Amino acid sequence: MSWLFKEKTKNFIGIDIGLSGIKLVELANDGGHARLVTYAYIDYPVDNFDVLFNERIEDVARIVKKMLAQARCTTKNAVAAVPVSSVFSLIINVPATNDKELKAAINWEAKKLIPIPLDEIQLDSKIIEGSSKMEGGKKVSRVLLTGAPKTLVNRYLDLLNRRCGLNLLSLETEAFAQIRSLVGRDRASIMIIDTGFQRTNITVVENGIPFLNRSIAIGGDFITRSISQMLGITYEQAESMKRDIRSMETFAPSGDLTPILTNLLKPIINEIKYSFSLYQGQGGPGEQRNVDKIILTGGSAMLPSLSDFITQLMNVNAYLGDPWARVVYPMDLRPILDDIGSRFGVSIGCAMRDIMD
Repeated sequence: MSWLFKEKTKNFIGIDIGLSGIKLVELANDGGHARLVTYAYIDYPVDNFDVLFNERIEDVARIVKKMLAQARCTTKNAVAAVPVSSVFSLIINVPATNDKELKAAINWEAKKLIPIPLDEIQLDSKIIEGSSKMEGGKKVSRVLLTGAPKTLVNRYLDLLNRRCGLNLLSLETEAFAQIRSLVGRDRASIMIIDTGFQRTNITVVENGIPFLNRSIAIGGDFITRSISQMLGITYEQAESMKRDIRSMETFAPSGDLTPILTNLLKPIINEIKYSFSLYQGQGGPGEQRNVDKIILTGGSAMLPSLSDFITQLMNVNAYLGDPWARVVYPMDLRPILDDIGSRFGVSIGCAMRDIMD
């Protein structure tokens, strides 16, 4: 879903501006395949997006321009993502016999369901393929409705276009960017668990559409602080330990990290279980909905043994997502890209938008 416009071009920069830092990647359209041109990232933690777009806006603009220069980006055409927690996303059933009726019905439903005036929202809608059915002589379609506050859209335009000199082609949700980079054309029911710096976002994807979005204000920073307090070590040591299985195992002599992970991730586990239950309950009469697989992403997805732990906990295969899997790149970069991959799911998905869609 996007709130700006498309433009034919060959290279695209995907930008992910988050609470932990900034990630960007440039991809080239190489015969319909995404080819890596360059990338950059910087750790730049902030408390919230108001701080980022107000108090620190000049500093953020300076950093983005420096990243673009040092990465030697070759284009100004960019696609950026807005955070899940800032976007309205819902699926509605809309009865309509023609496009005019459909548009009117979507606007009517949006007015009822979105808690702020529609003239303050950038709306986008997408009919879910294969979902239409006849009810009472009328065609009823399922529609994915997505909206972002215009004030948020204008903040990105101000930062990236006016201050950084980029040409922002499109803004879209983190969920759609991650579906593009982590799911691709897989039509299974997939749960994406994105554990960022301050938030964990959970998206259930069905046939390439985000059917369920949840976001809680607990992320990697919470996990790091919990490790620090639990083991009596510094924040920096705890942050390093999150990625080092040998260090973690020194506190689990049996090699079983389950008790430690259960303790560390309790609120996130509760949200995962709730999201499972919520998704399963969305089916119609006699319809059983199940999650087929789980993809882990975000900075804290590298937590040792996390995929095995989630697999065992939910009885569903969980694995670390690889956003580079649909990108062509020099093989000698593989070790580096594997190490940073979990951070780049959103920025890669943004850069892939007009290459893969």
